[in-house]
Amino acid sequence: MANISFVWWWAFALLPIPFLIYLFVSPVKDRSAIHLPYLPKAGDNTAPRNYFTKTLSILLWCALITALARPVWYGEPVTTQPKHRDLMLVLDLSYSMSQEDMQDSSGNYIDRLTAVKNVVSQFAQQRKGDRLGLVLFADHAYLQTPLTLDRNTISEQVNSLVLQLIGQKTAIGEGIGLATKTFIDSDAPQRVMILLSDGSNTSGVLDPIEAANIAKKYNATIYTIGVGAGEMMVKDFFMTRKVNTAQDLDEKTLMSIAKITGGQYFRARNAQELATIYDTINSLEPVENASQTWRPQKEWFSVPLALSFLSLVLLLFIRRNHV
Repeated sequence: MANISFVWWWAFALLPIPFLIYLFVSPVKDRSAIHLPYLPKAGDNTAPRNYFTKTLSILLWCALITALARPVWYGEPVTTQPKHRDLMLVLDLSYSMSQEDMQDSSGNYIDRLTAVKNVVSQFAQQRKGDRLGLVLFADHAYLQTPLTLDRNTISEQVNSLVLQLIGQKTAIGEGIGLATKTFIDSDAPQRVMILLSDGSNTSGVLDPIEAANIAKKYNATIYTIGVGAGEMMVKDFFMTRKVNTAQDLDEKTLMSIAKITGGQYFRARNAQELATIYDTINSLEPVENASQTWRPQKEWFSVPLALSFLSLVLLLFIRRNHV
């Protein structure tokens, strides 16, 4: 019964009408019984009781009002997947991501990978409605997670990343190429790639610029993020000196990749800037609902209508045989 609803529920306000008529309308006077002296004394000369006809009349009226209220049965919710956006997270897992130069909100320095894991896992949770995928690259690129609507899986995969699993170098071109290959069989109207790296292309068989042109051919937009604090003061045994921790970062190539595909390049020097960048990408690529939920419904007014018709037939039959 929890799945049954009455579309025109206000029709039940008509139920008391017969009772009100019974209360306020003057009753018809009973006709006097005719006594015939020649009938057998044992015969029943009383009028037939009408309890059953009254019950049928009440049932007929209630069934009619129920049919008028239009009962509808709703099935279990059904979720469909309309057009969606495909978004690939392409992350650098080279050994340089172990550099502890990303300052967090507490002022402490954490390694680049830890900062990336914190921000990207939260970013994935916010992308309800997009199909997300995860590509990792170091010596070569690997598809860690195919495109999926399961945001929890993406977050778990990001949080479980460790360095030196797939080498120590940086194959940016292969990362873009593998993510683009994942897009080829997709029918999504929007294809977005977020590439994060802290170095330059030092490995792989595909040049990053060539890979960007291929991605553009398949209508993919690439947002690139360069990670690294840059100049910072480092304490030695007897003195403090200034070092550039982002000297290997190839910003020129990352800018070119973004420009070719219609994306943007961002620079993250600390954990807060990195979080702000992903918030900016959220606003540039707003989330769309990838699922629509509906409930199948079936009209049930025919059931009380059939019951009222059956009650009417029985009522007419009884009345005819007692008139």
